[in-house]
Amino acid sequence: MKPTFLTYQKPLLCAMIQAHTPEEMLCQIANAGYDGADAYGIHLEYLEKEYRTVEKLKSIFKACGDKPIYITSYRGHSSAGFTDEQCAELLLLGLEAGATLCDIIGDLYCKDEFELTFDEEAVKKQKALAAKIHEMGGEVLFSSHQKQFIDEEKVMEIAFAQKERGADVVKIVNHSYDRDMLMKNLNICTRLNKELGCEFLYLANGDDCKLLRQIGPALGCCMYLCIQHYLPVSHKVQPKLTAAKAIRDAMFN
Repeated sequence: MKPTFLTYQKPLLCAMIQAHTPEEMLCQIANAGYDGADAYGIHLEYLEKEYRTVEKLKSIFKACGDKPIYITSYRGHSSAGFTDEQCAELLLLGLEAGATLCDIIGDLYCKDEFELTFDEEAVKKQKALAAKIHEMGGEVLFSSHQKQFIDEEKVMEIAFAQKERGADVVKIVNHSYDRDMLMKNLNICTRLNKELGCEFLYLANGDDCKLLRQIGPALGCCMYLCIQHYLPVSHKVQPKLTAAKAIRDAMFN
């Protein structure tokens, strides 16, 4: 049985891995392991196309040991020019190679401003992909990244739509430009915990977002998305792994 993202004693410290070659990924995985990572989030869209084989991915994933692996296959980066069908195929390749949690973007097969399509044919294909992942022994995360702040009711609409399509983990990234938005996002996180009924990851970007990323797991989020050390491609709002571990272990001792 694969390591899971759905059962844990403390919210997981998931180290995000963004690199163009297997060698770079292996170095990031090793460094994160020494700093206490519980899981790894590997951005397959960054990996150059020549390395996208089951054998190469297995060699990368082997370095993660017995820790669960979360994979993304977003549009762009080294996947620039890929169709959404090709992005989905890369997810299934990663799953075959040993990953556990597959990230399906909420507007896969039909782009939408809220990254959540309601196009009937696209939704049907998303559900079929989620079912395929489950059949292959994987877990499903749906994600919707926002370009600006959206209110509580829109967040809840997106969250329940993701869940209905087969999400084991709901992921929504909002925005937080000031303290008022930050407080609204903290309240939204609390409401998701009370009402959603499945694992979720609620995050924010923007000028005043770091507190949500630091204490969100205390409000119900299933994991921290962390960076072992910052690189030019890194999301600088993601907390350092060592800092997140200190916060997590203090809150959940």
